[in-house]
Amino acid sequence: MQPRRLPNIILFFADDLGYADLGCFGSKTNPAPNLDRLAVGGNRFTSFYSAQAVCSASRAGLLTGCYPNRIGIHGALGPNSKNGISSDEQTIGEMLKTRGYTTAVIGKWHLGHQEMFHPNNHGFDFSFGYPYSNDMWPRHPEAPKAYPPLQLRRNREIVDADVTPESMRDITADCTREALGFIDKNHKQPFFLYMPYSMPHVPLFASRKWTGRTGKGLYADVIAEIDDSIGQILARVKQLGLTDDTLVIFTSDNGPWLSYGEHAGSRGELREGKGTSWEGGIRVPLIASWPGVIPQGMVTTQPAMTIDILPTLRRIVGAVPGKHAVDGYDIGENLAAGDTSRSDERVYWTYYNTNELQAVRKGRWKLILPHTYRTLINQPVAKGGKPVNYTNVKTPLALYDIYADPGETLDMSAKRPVVLRAMLAEAERARVELGDTLTGKARGRGTRPPGLVS
Repeated sequence: MQPRRLPNIILFFADDLGYADLGCFGSKTNPAPNLDRLAVGGNRFTSFYSAQAVCSASRAGLLTGCYPNRIGIHGALGPNSKNGISSDEQTIGEMLKTRGYTTAVIGKWHLGHQEMFHPNNHGFDFSFGYPYSNDMWPRHPEAPKAYPPLQLRRNREIVDADVTPESMRDITADCTREALGFIDKNHKQPFFLYMPYSMPHVPLFASRKWTGRTGKGLYADVIAEIDDSIGQILARVKQLGLTDDTLVIFTSDNGPWLSYGEHAGSRGELREGKGTSWEGGIRVPLIASWPGVIPQGMVTTQPAMTIDILPTLRRIVGAVPGKHAVDGYDIGENLAAGDTSRSDERVYWTYYNTNELQAVRKGRWKLILPHTYRTLINQPVAKGGKPVNYTNVKTPLALYDIYADPGETLDMSAKRPVVLRAMLAEAERARVELGDTLTGKARGRGTRPPGLVS
């Protein structure tokens, strides 16, 4: 996959959008015509994974190409966190700047809110949005009231020192406006636009224009507004004659936050959701489009992960590797040609909580390691944005054929002892490299510390 020139790169990253939340991934509820068209014109990955099923960790994996726990990022960093992304790690933004790109992040950052973690210090020329999740906000009914006011920032300027419900309802529209302005200003040279939307993370807000517009509930309204935002951005790219020279990627940070019921997305036939290492928590939609390079109507079924995006972009633009090796694979061959035989040799590790190794994926097989996870048992569907309670459950060791059984219903460990032994060996390799608190290995030999405010 060789570019005609250095391509513009637009990376859309939704928040808590479920695997089955788009029509091209099976939704009958959420209108998203722009994303559906993007899928028809490009490549749709049906076994694509988040590096971890929670906000900060997933972003760390996406932007660095490394497992989040390798670089010391676990869970979701809150307003009182003292750690964040280390200046020792190279982000996609920093990598692309070495090739002359102008870069922007517009949306939710969530890799540390103090100055040393500011996106302008980590490879982004322009930044706009919230420093962390919109529920880390004293006005959210489920959040601690001790949280400080949520700020909206443009670079280092605070444009709204105390975000209110009225102003939060415009966050998607605000981000769209800023993105269009960035493209208008920078389209004469290669640009990288990273759009990590704050929505559809709770609390849900849609602008006045979109509230009630779908007739299918607030969640559908929010998805429709995100889709419209993407449509406006792609229309501007087309207007400027840049469509054929722009690689567009859309994905989500993790699966749906199921305890929020009507305010949560859909996992489809998958098991569980956000905050778990089951398929519903970590499998997310991915769409990639690049006319003339990525054929239309492609479907890739073999596994890939957000950590693969950085090494893939690195080869496309011809950037030199950073000081640290990354964990991701170059999946350019999958982007341009769909499934390839050697893709089955890739191994992906899934961690959660404080460095718990919970799952291993290789080709058609997924190993679930004994751990405690959260689930909704005998709970009604939550309404009105108020969640119901999870129950913690312990799962035993299990082996699943994900191609045949994406819902993880049939344990194959007794029938496939050779595969089980091979997958357990991969799990042990992960423990040596990155540790595993479930087996008493607090740290692995390959972990690095995060940035830390003294």
